[in-house]
Amino acid sequence: MTQEQLGELVGVQKAQISKIENSVKNARFETIMKVFDALGVKVNFKVELNNKQLAY
Repeated sequence: MTQEQLGELVGVQKAQISKIENSVKNARFETIMKVFDALGVKVNFKVELNNKQLAY
């Protein structure tokens, strides 16, 4: 998949995808989640506070 194709799926410009790939710019969490969705990636999070699990 090209940067342009991924950008179209995510709703951002090709330049934004390039910046994310090259760690040039911090991406918004929402944008990263859209990239994962476009790529069919399943994401799980585990959150801990003071060694106590809050959610996953």
